[in-house]
Amino acid sequence: MPVARHKSMARIPALALALTLGFGLAGCGGMAENASLNSTKQAVVERTSFTLDVATSPSGLPISEQQRLDGWFQTMDLRYGDRIAIENPGQNPAVANAIRELAGRYGMMVSETAPVTSGFVNPGSARVVITRSTASVPGCPDWSANSDMNYKNATSPNFGCATNSNLAAMVADPQDLLEGKKGSSETVIVTSNKAISTYRETAPTGKGGLMDATGGSGSSGGSGGSGGN
Repeated sequence: MPVARHKSMARIPALALALTLGFGLAGCGGMAENASLNSTKQAVVERTSFTLDVATSPSGLPISEQQRLDGWFQTMDLRYGDRIAIENPGQNPAVANAIRELAGRYGMMVSETAPVTSGFVNPGSARVVITRSTASVPGCPDWSANSDMNYKNATSPNFGCATNSNLAAMVADPQDLLEGKKGSSETVIVTSNKAISTYRETAPTGKGGLMDATGGSGSSGGSGGSGGN
């Protein structure tokens, strides 16, 4: 009997140890199964459209409407990356020119193709649309996997958060993250050729010879004027 009691008591610590290890392993798991070097946390670009309807006239925009539109541009704090479009049902070129002139004061260009917006444009009015894009990385930072166990050689769920979040915060035009900047090949060629031509046509620094750094010969060569007979 004493031996049996000793065996039963010996099983209790072993069972407790096994349960403890099991719970510990279960709590420390949870590493993502992304075995590639591609981050699952990517930047998401969101577009928001802001609209303002202005009254038009055959000659374009009345002075009061121009002032109202200019005040709206100031309130919206137009910035690089914003896109301005005109929804001009009357197809009056004077209206488009007046809006372009106001937008040009902020260094902005205007597109004739406006995105789809809610509501209708009343007759005798035009709609100015500002489309603004923002970039962010949802779910970052992600410290959900707090274990060093990584039997599948997977990357951490937080992998890529720092790089992609900083890129999304610093990019001047979030739209560039989707499609890059487009331009005419002629502009690119002219810009590159200008730099190459400047490099080729600039005279080497040693073409004119070495500069005299001694400041002249400085040799007096006088006899000193002996005063004896």
